[in-house]
This record gives sequence, structure tokens and C-alpha cells, in this order.
Amino acid sequence: MAIPAALVILPLGVLFFFSGLVVNLIQAICYVFIRPITKNGYRRINRFVAELLWLELVWLIDWWAGVQIKVFTDRETLKLMGKEHALVVSNHRSDIDWLVGWILAQRSGCLGSTLAVMKKSSKFLPVLGWSMWFSEYLFLERSWAKDEITLKSGLLRLKDYPLPFWLALFVEGTRFTEAKLLAAKEYAIANGLPVPRNVLIPRTKGFVSAVGHMRSFVPAIYDVTVAIPKTSPPPTMLRLFKGQPSVVHVHLKRHSMKELPQSEDAIAQWCRDMFVAKDALLDKHVAEDTFSDAELQELGRPIKSLLVAISWACLLILGSLKLLQGSTFLSSWKGLTFSATGLAIVTVLMQILIRFSQSERSTPAKVVPTKANTSGGPLDPRQQPKQN
Repeated sequence: MAIPAALVILPLGVLFFFSGLVVNLIQAICYVFIRPITKNGYRRINRFVAELLWLELVWLIDWWAGVQIKVFTDRETLKLMGKEHALVVSNHRSDIDWLVGWILAQRSGCLGSTLAVMKKSSKFLPVLGWSMWFSEYLFLERSWAKDEITLKSGLLRLKDYPLPFWLALFVEGTRFTEAKLLAAKEYAIANGLPVPRNVLIPRTKGFVSAVGHMRSFVPAIYDVTVAIPKTSPPPTMLRLFKGQPSVVHVHLKRHSMKELPQSEDAIAQWCRDMFVAKDALLDKHVAEDTFSDAELQELGRPIKSLLVAISWACLLILGSLKLLQGSTFLSSWKGLTFSATGLAIVTVLMQILIRFSQSERSTPAKVVPTKANTSGGPLDPRQQPKQN
């Protein structure tokens, strides 16, 4: 039975921000005192500490909302997941695609070393964004003139990463909506490109840069396709907090980095071809409501996230009881005002988190006017539609 959001957002928010601030404090201490001495030692410690926070969100999906993540891939790929560095490229379909990636990483044993390329504003999110910054996520401004150097330096920093990591890259640049799909279709028709039906046209510059700088030490690209069955409502952060289940289908195909061509133009075309194939795969999923070309793998629902969430809750309760027993602060008007203010701040921060996950859904698409092509052929397919 679904639970009213107001009844759970506040207690879950208190738990998340309490544990998050503890994690952030430990991360900050390690960053200041351990990282200057041993960067890889810091990374190993941070991987463990960050996972203590990420597992709360895994618990939210697995145990609170009961979202089912069904993974379709081959057995050989399943064996390699979590045992090698990988560049993860996915379509961007729902509010919680990034959490779906965390579920896959947790099942594969590399949740604490899962990274992503994200917009710059993400790192200012209290607790969540701060922890991502300490974990070496890559934050871009969506201006290639500025981002090219940032992306290159961030990618090269990962060359000596001591543990298997995943780097997630959403090359569509924004979340899928019908308005943005319409803009992508108009752009494709005007420029002689395959007209998309279920995905947006990928922005290839970031992908080309990632492949160029990482191919010497990252052996694989994980081509991930996310789809929602017709019988399931799309998952959102709000539905998660309300304890409402959904089903998500994930198709995963491994490509060896050695398969990719050498030139930048050829790599960009490889990326576009991958999304054309992804579009056809989603067409088939729409017709069959499953990914019939790959085997459904049973990943289970590990109890680790449940134990971590219970441990954080016990720690919070015991700390609160100790505070109440040893102090008269909360019995005064000043104390009550302070507590009420703190709870109000947590509520506002949770609303910000929910709205942040939904922010791109309502952003109207803008179509860049196409220039006339006097040669009669299609325009350079490396140009991309502006999708905000």
C-alpha cells in the first residue's frame, strides 16, 4: 500500500542527511589528511565510506519501494561486471536512471567506485553532491569550450584508479521527453539523419573525448538500454519515497574498447550507430514488453543495504535518546525552535532533491534553426540539436 509522501519524507530525510553529514565529515577528514600522503589509500577508504551513504538509496529502491530491476545480458558479461573498468553509456529515460546504475553497480560489487559525468550544479546538492565531489565525479558546465579541459583532466586522473570503476555518461545530454523527441526528429529530418523514435540524438563530443583518453586503461564499454514495461508506472523519486513499486528493464551489452575505430569522426559515428541500434531495440521492447534477444539474469536483492539502513537508523535513534537524556536544551523554547527549524530545513532539502531529479522533465525543448545546405546533401552530422 502506498504511503503518503508527507509521512515519510521527513523521517527518511532526517536519516539521510544525518548519515550523509557523518559521511561527508569522514570524507573531508580523509581528503585533508590522507589524500596528500596516499591518493590511492584515500580512494580505497572513500569507496567504503561513500558506499555507506549510497546503500541507503539502494535500500530505498530494493526494500522500501520494492522496485524490480530486471537485467537482460549474457553470462560472460555478467561475470565481468565489477571486475573491470568500464565506460557506461545509457539512454536517459526516467528520473532514477542514475539509481538504476547504482543498483547494477551494487550487485556487481563496485558501488563505491561508480562515477558519473554530471552537470556542475549537482555538486552543490547538500550531502549527495558533496559526497560525489569527494568521490571524483566529473562536473561539467555544458559549454564545450570550458568542459573539454575539465573532462580531459578528470578522465586522465582515473588512469591510476586502484579498483574497478564504472564511469557513467549520458550522451543524450538530457532526459528523454516527448517535447525533446519532437525537436530531435525535426533536427534529424532537416539534416538527413535517422529519425529517432525512442531516444534523442547523442552528443558525441564527450563520448569521443572519453574514448580517446580512456581506451588505454578501460577495456570495455557497457551499452545500457533502460525501458519501462507497459504494465508498470515510470519510477520517480516521489514514488520511491511513497513506497510505490515499479519495474525497470535493463538491457546490457558489452563492447570491447578494442572494437572501436581510431579516428574521432569514426568514433562519433560509432556512437550514433549505437543509438540507432538502441532505438530499434526499444521498438522491439515496445512490441514485446521485454528484451527477448538476451537472457534474463537473476541478480537477487542483497541484504547489505537493509543492514546499513537499519544501522544508521539505530545510530540516529540512540544519539537522539542520549541527547534528550543528557540535556535540557530541547525542553526550552529555544531548543524547540532550533529543532523545528532543523526539521524544516531537512524538509526543504528533500523537496530540492526530488525537484532536482525531475528538473529536466519540464524543460521545454529548443530547436536550433538549421542552415540551408547549398550542396544538396545532409549537413554535418556532428552538429547537435540544442536540447536543454
